[in-house]
Amino acid sequence: MDRIQKEMERRRPGRNAFSTQRNESDQAEIISGYFNEHTTGTPLTAIIKNSDKRSNDYSYLQTIMRPGHADYSGKIRYSGFNDYRGGGHFSGRLTAPLVFAGAIATQVLEAKGIYTASHIKSIYNIEDAVYSSEAISKELLESLRSSDFPVLDAFVGEKMKAEILAAKEDKDSVGGVIETAVLNIPTGIGNPFFESIESKLAAMMFSIPAVKGIEFGIGFDFTKMRGSKANDILQYENGVVVSKTNNNGGINGGISNGMPIIFSVAIKPTPSISKEQDTINVDNKRNTKLEIKGRHDPCIVQRAIPVIEAATALVVVDMLLEKQSL
Repeated sequence: MDRIQKEMERRRPGRNAFSTQRNESDQAEIISGYFNEHTTGTPLTAIIKNSDKRSNDYSYLQTIMRPGHADYSGKIRYSGFNDYRGGGHFSGRLTAPLVFAGAIATQVLEAKGIYTASHIKSIYNIEDAVYSSEAISKELLESLRSSDFPVLDAFVGEKMKAEILAAKEDKDSVGGVIETAVLNIPTGIGNPFFESIESKLAAMMFSIPAVKGIEFGIGFDFTKMRGSKANDILQYENGVVVSKTNNNGGINGGISNGMPIIFSVAIKPTPSISKEQDTINVDNKRNTKLEIKGRHDPCIVQRAIPVIEAATALVVVDMLLEKQSL
């Protein structure tokens, strides 16, 4: 339970100047499926109460559509009956249950020696270093998970923080890229076609609000290489098959190849900004102006990291169970 709450704390709003100043405890209360410090085998259910809410902040969303949000698409999809308060089912608050479930999945994986962690690969146009397969270790991943602002280069991290605060001062927001690694996943996990590691991870990642892209290994940089450089050359080291490079991010044909799984996701800038923007009023069917009020993140990337890690753990546990490797 302590580990679960620690993960919830990493996602929690109101922790620093880089996130929304809503002050939620994000305390997960298990209400079924857990008894005498053991799961019972019945569905595990928890409730996470949203205590610091200001529903009136969102009353205008009945008619004024926020740019970059799902206000308009959701209104059409649900014929105007959608709950617009706080963004409803399109809100980043729905990532809290993901973190709860992922915190349990993470403990399952770590008991099997499998570790996962993410770092901020970029904020706006400021780039951190990237994972080097030979340098990925349990110690590095644990260090990143314990950091409030996980980066590989601390100097770059300070520049990123300054960029976030500059956007906040300008009543704006910034996005970025999160790079994730999974260490010690067994070879041969996954399937070709529909149930590939890539397709399952991608499907899960795109269920997270603000994720707009994903690439595995070096991703789109493959397009700038010839095959002779792009191919990961296999070799034996102490009787174990490894590859000299890990351009494919630990996956071939949708199946793990024994190298660390590495992928990156793109997080868009928080669409709720205080700058005046053009938009529409669907009540009178006219163009209008909007200046969003309320408490919003100038950058969602740092709070999205535990969500990405949790979602990754859930997918990996699922695929291991499918092969009955747990």
